[in-house]
Amino acid sequence: MPDLLVHPVSTPLHGSVPVPGDKSIAHRAILLGGLASGVSRVEGGSMGEDNLSTLAALRAMGVGVTEEPGGGLVIDGAGLHGLVAPRGPIDCGNSGTTMRLLSGVLAAQRFKTILIGDASLSRRPMNRVAKPLRLRGAHIEGKADPKRIGEITAPLEVGPLPQPHVLASLEYELPVASAQVKSAILLSGLYADGPTYVNEPLVSRDHTERMLSALGVPIRAVGAMVELDATAWSGALPAFTIRVPGDLSAAAFLLVAAQIVPGSRVDVRRVGLNPTRTGILDVIRAMGGQIDAVALGDELGEPVGDVHAAASALIGGRIGGEIVPRSIDEIPIACALAARARGETTIFDAAELRVKESDRLATMARVLRAFGVGVEERDDGLVIQGVPDRPLTAADVTSDGDHRIAMTAVVLALLGDGPSRVRDAGCIATSFPRFVGTMRALGARIEVIEGEGAA
Repeated sequence: MPDLLVHPVSTPLHGSVPVPGDKSIAHRAILLGGLASGVSRVEGGSMGEDNLSTLAALRAMGVGVTEEPGGGLVIDGAGLHGLVAPRGPIDCGNSGTTMRLLSGVLAAQRFKTILIGDASLSRRPMNRVAKPLRLRGAHIEGKADPKRIGEITAPLEVGPLPQPHVLASLEYELPVASAQVKSAILLSGLYADGPTYVNEPLVSRDHTERMLSALGVPIRAVGAMVELDATAWSGALPAFTIRVPGDLSAAAFLLVAAQIVPGSRVDVRRVGLNPTRTGILDVIRAMGGQIDAVALGDELGEPVGDVHAAASALIGGRIGGEIVPRSIDEIPIACALAARARGETTIFDAAELRVKESDRLATMARVLRAFGVGVEERDDGLVIQGVPDRPLTAADVTSDGDHRIAMTAVVLALLGDGPSRVRDAGCIATSFPRFVGTMRALGARIEVIEGEGAA
């Protein structure tokens, strides 16, 4: 895996740049394109490795996909009941979204599928998706987790659903807000013989609901409750075209870098502005940052716009409650805001970060300390002491194979008192393959060097 050598900035960051297509939206567009009747187009530039895992899974089940120059996809949908048994296990790579969303679709198939993943994904909890699917009649089994009683991990065995059985209606209350689990339940609901009700403690991202609604599926949300009634529609998804908006989670690294590097002004073009995803913009504003979003329209129910950011004098604050599920993937980079804010920042209600690609609370605490930032780790969050008036300590840190940790470390390194090394940085390609090039275009000086192992 390559490492990155990041030099302290000598000039402000400036520029107007794009970011990769939103991988959460792309996952769903690719999957629903494969289940649609007809030829769909998914446009939006190069995709990260996670989206490619979903694409490969559909191909393995007989869906025809043509990749066009520039990254567009033409998907010849198999229809809701047209998938075929794969010849071997489906490798979901590092993508929890791929594994969990596929589980919802595969729960209704007449064939058995084995879902596998890399070492990181194979440690992530999967009972949260298996339990509700079993309750509606699906067969789904996993490997018993030796460290967590009652928990299972990949490999997952999903299906078959024997003839003449169909999935049953379901009312389910999620113990933890999770867009992936909610989406798996809703996708399985497309095959059910009655309505599906999902209730969350807080509203998580709603890309699945928006896309299904745009495609004519009878689905409605009231607060944190979502209802899908499969008996009230035709049972066929129409083909569609979508230009995937830019990923706000990827843009967040650029927007935060603009906040903390003095004199910077950065614009990110045509990003998704779904209200269930814009928590990081609210966090920046609450901490005194300069951030402005300009609406441009929508794509299959997803609002799109440009975001403008400028360097700011930040103040510490509290990040918790409903804003956490709206910014769950951005909490690591929010730690960089806190590191340069005046005073103390408390992050709470974020225990879910312990079961992401890494234990992001523990890993971010280690990274912050390496850069000379005081931090207290708590069960559900962090307390960070800002260092606004002096350079950070140049550091040598490892990503733990987590793309968001690696990119956060790069942003922190811009404010170091010397060059910093971010090890095992190849994982950045999971979500932002051109991250280094984009940061260079804004004025950062970053070298890609041969890895030498963990620090």
